[in-house]
Amino acid sequence: MKKIILLVLLVVFAFSGCEKDDICDANTATTPRLVLSFYDINNSTVLKNVTRLKVVGEGMTEGVIFNASASGESKYLTSGNTISIPLKTDEDTTTYSFTFNSGNTNPDLIFVDNVTINYTRNTIYVSRACGYKTIFTLNPTNAIVHTAEPVSSETWMQYISVEKTNIENENETHLKIFF
Repeated sequence: MKKIILLVLLVVFAFSGCEKDDICDANTATTPRLVLSFYDINNSTVLKNVTRLKVVGEGMTEGVIFNASASGESKYLTSGNTISIPLKTDEDTTTYSFTFNSGNTNPDLIFVDNVTINYTRNTIYVSRACGYKTIFTLNPTNAIVHTAEPVSSETWMQYISVEKTNIENENETHLKIFF
């Protein structure tokens, strides 16, 4: 009997050191991604799906994964009207190339635009289990630098509108892209 009581007390003491914040809840807000929504240039209130969009960060060899369950090149492609992409937490700029119609057999129908996002960072402590998160504030004077590739060609993105300068969550559109 004494052994059972001793065992129960030992188990109770072993788990008494655990605190609620030893496990990061999946619903805890972490570093947000930049949310971009695509709109029809001819009707600015209508969302428009991109076709086979591939997004590759500067210095990356592979693109942002939009479809983790797909294999090969398909996991880097999306044809939706809203995407979320990460910003660098160790620099104040992030550059991406956006390839519209990626993988098309006709190279004249593939368009590549480069977008550089300029921002400041603020690191915030979340909890012991979750660590820190970074929130971003887009630069008020030159938040977006947009060019085509090659530089002599036209851009497929006609206009980029900054909707939210503070990137604190992924529940809202930060940039609207019209094409």
